[in-house]
Amino acid sequence: MKNIVIVFTGGTFSMKIDEKTGGAVPYYLGQELVNMIPEIGSLANISVYNFGNYPSPHMTPELMLDLSMVVRKLIKDSKVDGVIITHGTDTLEETAYFVDLTVKSEKPVVLIGAMRTSSEPDWDGSKNLIDAIYICNNENSKSMGALVCLNGEINAASEVTKTHTENMETFHSLDFGALGFVDRGWVVFNRMPRKLEHIETEKIDSNVDLIKVYAGINNKFFKFSADSNVHGLVVEALGVGNVPPPAFEGIQYVLNKGIPVVLTSRCPAGETLDIYGYPGAGKRLKEAGVIFTDYLNGQKARVKLMLSLGQTKDINKIRNLF
Repeated sequence: MKNIVIVFTGGTFSMKIDEKTGGAVPYYLGQELVNMIPEIGSLANISVYNFGNYPSPHMTPELMLDLSMVVRKLIKDSKVDGVIITHGTDTLEETAYFVDLTVKSEKPVVLIGAMRTSSEPDWDGSKNLIDAIYICNNENSKSMGALVCLNGEINAASEVTKTHTENMETFHSLDFGALGFVDRGWVVFNRMPRKLEHIETEKIDSNVDLIKVYAGINNKFFKFSADSNVHGLVVEALGVGNVPPPAFEGIQYVLNKGIPVVLTSRCPAGETLDIYGYPGAGKRLKEAGVIFTDYLNGQKARVKLMLSLGQTKDINKIRNLF
């Protein structure tokens, strides 16, 4: 049997309903959860690493970096065949993408979560963990980057996003579809991830803001961000990559201070392109020096910009990384 390390970080996977408040709270540690799913002992040699017991909104870029360092160390161990990370679903896609960009290994790395607590009869944590073990056991899972598996669907960390607040079928790759699926132990891959990238850095710059554009927005948030000495800015633009004229003025203000600005779309799917030429449109933004993404959403673009700034402050080098 393969040797798999389960890194527990918390999230709904580790929670139960608190009798006093009636709300879900972090409770179980890793080995306790493993003991609740005894059948996994017949699937692999399991060991546990307790990273923490964080609700998903408590995860920070600094914690993501610490987690990445732990995974890098584990994956270099010749006795380890794969790593599974349990994580809260609210920020799972950001942590998964962070790990995807910073951990380079052919060994499988799979992130899972749960949409129900262990106090609920339809707790999905156990199935997601079992599916992740099947993925780690499968030879086709090698060199796929970080994977995300919930509800039997396998997605690339660089492509997946949470699409529904509480539905178990919440994680999807809206642009390209799932990589594959797990069905009663069978692991089926239909394609490779569209893009596998690696940013070689051991530090990050989390001083990066994210601004979502809306109809009638003015320049105040952009100017405030620049004047507060932000080191990078991600803008979720309208449509294919356009902003109102006042927002364009704000972006120019940020750029004039030497701060890199990365553009994504607020649409849930699609890429950014410079196909319009009116004031505030994509062609004007690109001419001004804004960095365009392809299919990254705002939260993922922020992760990539934080890592890029950890490697270099040169805007042209950052542009090349994107």
